[in-house]
Formats: sequence, C-alpha cells, structure tokens
Amino acid sequence: MKQELIMVRYGELGTKGKNKQDFINKLGENIKRTLKKFTKLTYEVNRDHTYIHLNDEPYEEIKKLLKGVSGASSFSLVYKVENDIEKMKEACLALALEENKKTFKMKAKRAEKAFPMISDDINRAIATHILKNSHYKVDVHNPDLLISLTVRQNETYIFINQEEGAGGYPLGIAGKGLMMMSGGIDSPVAAYLMMKRGIKMECIHFAAPPYTSEAVITKITDLLKVLARYQGEIKLYIVPFTHLQEDIYKYAKESYAITIMRRMMYRITERVARRYNNLIIANGESIGQVASQTLKSMQAIENVVNIPVIRPLAIFDKVDIIKISKELGTYDISIRPFEDCCTIFEPKNPTTSPNLEKILEIESSFDFESHIRNCISNIKVIKVTEDYEDIKEDVDEYF
Repeated sequence: MKQELIMVRYGELGTKGKNKQDFINKLGENIKRTLKKFTKLTYEVNRDHTYIHLNDEPYEEIKKLLKGVSGASSFSLVYKVENDIEKMKEACLALALEENKKTFKMKAKRAEKAFPMISDDINRAIATHILKNSHYKVDVHNPDLLISLTVRQNETYIFINQEEGAGGYPLGIAGKGLMMMSGGIDSPVAAYLMMKRGIKMECIHFAAPPYTSEAVITKITDLLKVLARYQGEIKLYIVPFTHLQEDIYKYAKESYAITIMRRMMYRITERVARRYNNLIIANGESIGQVASQTLKSMQAIENVVNIPVIRPLAIFDKVDIIKISKELGTYDISIRPFEDCCTIFEPKNPTTSPNLEKILEIESSFDFESHIRNCISNIKVIKVTEDYEDIKEDVDEYF
C-alpha cells in the first residue's frame, strides 16, 4: 500500500483559545523549516491537524526530524482512500496483511456526518472483511494491531502507528531567552526544555583563559550543535571573564567568591539579554545541587537583576537530568574533562547562606562596573548550526 501523507496532531495546542491559530501557524512554519531539504513535500496547515504530503519523499528520514519539532504532540503515517466502504475494507485488509500480526481492533471515527454508516457499523463491516480474508482474530482489549480510520468530507484517512512528538509549544511562539551555558550536564538539558515551551534560545558562556582552554569552547559548540537539531541556528555570546574573575578572588574571601562571581555573571547576562531583545534569563540550576544553588544563595545572587530568571530544572533530581541528557545526546559531550571558569575557581568551603551586607561590602571594595563594561564590549558572538565547524577561527583572540 502506498503511503500518502503524515498527519500531525497538536496536543496541548488544542487547548488554546483565540490565539490558537497563531500557535498552529508557527508550528507549520517550524515543520517546513525543519523539513526544507525535502523539496517535494507539500503541506496543509489546518485547525485540527497539519498534513504533510510525502510525494515520494522518504518517510523514515522525515520521521527522525519531525520527532524533534516542539508543538507536535504526535504524528502518523496515513493512507488516504475514497469515502467508499468497499475501498475502506480493501485498504484496511491490505494494511493488516502487511503488518502480519495476530490480533487486531478497528477504531473508526465518522467526522463527516453525511456518510451513511455510523462508526460502529464501519467497524463491524471492516472487521468482518479482515476476519474472512486473513488469519487475524479480534481483541478489543489488547490488540497487536490497532487500525484507526477517520471519515472526512472528501476522503477517509487510515493509520496504524502513532509516533510521539516533542510536545510543548512551537519554537519561537513565546519569544526569545538567554541561557547561561556552562558546558556541564544541566544547562543543555535546561535549554532543550525551554525550547519545548516555545522559547527560542540564545546562549552566553563565560570564558576565563588561560585558566580555561579552547577545548571548553569546542565543547560548548558541540553541545549547541546537538541543540541546533531542534532550533536551527543558535547564537552564542562568549564573554572574556578573566580579569573580572581575578579581581573577585583578590577582594573576596574564598567562602564568598562564588557568590560574587555569580552576581557578576547575572549582571552581564541581563545587559546582554536586554541589548539583544531576550525576554528572560535561563540557567540549569537545581535547588541544593551546589552551594550557589541553595535558596538563600539564589536569592542573594538573583537580586542584582530586574529580568525574569527561569530555572526549568529547579526541582529535577540529578538522575532525571542525566537521563534526559542521554536521550538528547548531550551527556557524552558534557562529561568531557574540560572545566569552565565556575569549576576551575570553585572554592573549597563556599557559603551556602550568604549575607547580603557582607556581599555589598565586598563589591564596594573594587571597581567591578568597569570590568563589566569591558567584558561586554569584548564579547565574541558566533552562530552555531548542526554542521558548524569553524570554531578555531572564531575564538583565537581569547586563547
């Protein structure tokens, strides 16, 4: 039987009200962008489903890409026949014989009420035909094969398999955010979860050569190449953080150094976010995971910014984060033994309950504002895609 088209289901998008069409249109744009190399595909973007007409393009290749498109709840390969019960019978029988299972169940839906048979009658007619012409038996509770059929106005759609999509909202529908990207396990997972909620992500990384190496930047771009499968191009801001970090450790006691450092990172990130029209800051923090991620530390660090800070992993268990990172394909990259500035300068006994008066006293002892301006004026911006390679040329000036 010839494959005709792919039916994409909306899931959560179906709960939207007056702006539902905006979500659907954005999903349609993202699907077309993701599948742009398949030039024969044609599309129907409707309020109930999006239909992708294959026109002899390879379904298996398309399926792999379509699974990564946020906003798509699920999708199925659909066979299209005329609204004729005899042709429905033959199509369902042919499909069942191709699958070669033992038991089956019919599930018909009559969306076109002008069709003369109700859903139960369609089920019985097709099931009887399959039973008479095959080895199959009916099992309505736990079938090996579920044959679904929807009668629409001009044709009937038949499908058997339902592939899980990424879910969530279409990328970009919620605006743009700036992810603090360290290179560890957490931040790439956090970035992916933000993308699933419809937020297009840009990333910022704080580099501290010669304490950190060029290999860290390569590691970051390799992580973004994986994430680019879901977004396309990702912009990365590389901040030269060395001189500011050296002054922090000159003026701050060891126990407060990480707190002051994170406050400086937040200040810089907010200014970059506002300059490039990012609506929020995001990071991979998880409550209690390290000293700077206790509730008191988060409060002390975050109060330097006046922009929303989103922590999608705040209540995740580390085991669950690792599981997602392995599914994404970022885990093996994240555990490469190249440390970022947070890890290299990590104090032995950081405070988990910083005092704000003490923090302000330390910050008043040196001119951090000129450092911040210098960091921002020397940011390196690179654009990472899935096939990005030219890393050395972009970062030579730092190393």
